[in-house]
Amino acid sequence: MFVCRFENTSLVTMRLLFLFFVIYTTDAKLNVDYKVVESNIAEHVGKPYAPDWKDLDTRPLPEWYDKAKIGIFMHWGVYSVPSFGSEWFWSNWKSGDNKSIEFMNKNYPPGFTYQDFAPMFTAEFFDADAWASLFYKAGAKYIILTSKHHDGYTLFPSRRSFSWNAMEVGPKRDLVGEIAQAVRKNNLKFGVYHSLYEWFNPIYLEDKKNLYLTKNYPMTKLWPDLKQIVHDYEPSVIWSDGDWEAFDAYWNSTDLLAWLYNESPVKDEIVVNDRWGIGIPCHHGDFYNCADRYNPGKLQNHKWENAFTLDSKSWGYRRNMALHEILSIDQLLKEVVSTVSCGGNALINIGPTKEGTIAPIFQERLLTLGRWLLINGEAIYGSSPWIHQNDTYNANVWYTCTKQEYDAERPTSRPKPSDVITSVYAVFLHWPRDNMLKLRDIAPYLHTGTYKVQLLGNEGTLNWKISSGVALIPLPDKAIVESKHAWTLKFTQK
Repeated sequence: MFVCRFENTSLVTMRLLFLFFVIYTTDAKLNVDYKVVESNIAEHVGKPYAPDWKDLDTRPLPEWYDKAKIGIFMHWGVYSVPSFGSEWFWSNWKSGDNKSIEFMNKNYPPGFTYQDFAPMFTAEFFDADAWASLFYKAGAKYIILTSKHHDGYTLFPSRRSFSWNAMEVGPKRDLVGEIAQAVRKNNLKFGVYHSLYEWFNPIYLEDKKNLYLTKNYPMTKLWPDLKQIVHDYEPSVIWSDGDWEAFDAYWNSTDLLAWLYNESPVKDEIVVNDRWGIGIPCHHGDFYNCADRYNPGKLQNHKWENAFTLDSKSWGYRRNMALHEILSIDQLLKEVVSTVSCGGNALINIGPTKEGTIAPIFQERLLTLGRWLLINGEAIYGSSPWIHQNDTYNANVWYTCTKQEYDAERPTSRPKPSDVITSVYAVFLHWPRDNMLKLRDIAPYLHTGTYKVQLLGNEGTLNWKISSGVALIPLPDKAIVESKHAWTLKFTQK
């Protein structure tokens, strides 16, 4: 008999069994053949990964990444000097964007080039330890820094970016190395964003002119830079980007990943995203980004990540950003909670200034998130998707659960019948006006045993009753509730 049981549950109703039938039917519609996945993984133990997607896709996701849930993304570089428009400033300016041209004509002398911004990228107030402390207090578990954006300027002393790196021009510092060391002192994972292409690199442009039939750029620039990063900083994440102009065969993506998985010093720890060439996003990689600000709002059959910005208009810093363009804490929490409920990780982007500071509004949002996670984090960190994600009666409620045993082979799947669920969490984003929370999808499970219902951050238990298939849970006075923005109910078997 198939039984999904809460800890110490002795009785499971026929209604619960029917719901599991529905669940497994849904998984079948998602084309998730878990037996094939498990068989492929078992057959691969001890064997090197071949440089082809079919074999690379059999690699199990390192457990740390799925459990982490919360990351901080940083877009920082020469574009932080003009800090106008976005991190695409150079490309926009050179492609004839009227606002960028007007900005340059108004503020800089004739003949001023993008390269002239580099000495102004000073980072004189940059304190890696202070940044790491902020990220730790924000509740992040991993950090992703732009080692190189599409302008080709590297934040590490690249041996292939002559006079176009942070050690030789600008801060005269190894920014990647400083941040890597600081975040690890706070027990956070460190990773790098790295653009595959460079807008105006002549070697790349020559390959492009040759219709990518030559590979001089990936062989003489891209690969050496990435291997230097891996050997010098041993990142836990490589967040690839700038892949969309060429197929993966040009980038030699599968060869690079096979090296990462088989031989590199981070082969057991590393995770990579899905941006490795035309047609690859949302199909291959340890986790999928699919698109910027990707949040499908429903359970996915592969581990994924929602990379989004606190500044809704840009990934890099903008001096003219307005308060209404910054995500509110309620908007931020909705992104985090809905993402984690559906099996994703939330990667929250900020853009530091050219001086090496983080804008106070960004600090405030991150610290508020961290305080929220201190109360509600058990519903986020190490959680798994539950049988339901978004409540069918109350759209402001998202579910997660914790299981006795972590399923590394199916991290984003609904619970199996044999799983022991230790707790179910319902995170509600809006406080009901009458202090009565109404939920439909938890109601059938409250019938299967005797449950304790708690509001995280508050002492005691809550009463509940079921009426017309909807669970009615009276809440305490909001004035005495610890959490201020979103709230979590915890359901456990007595």
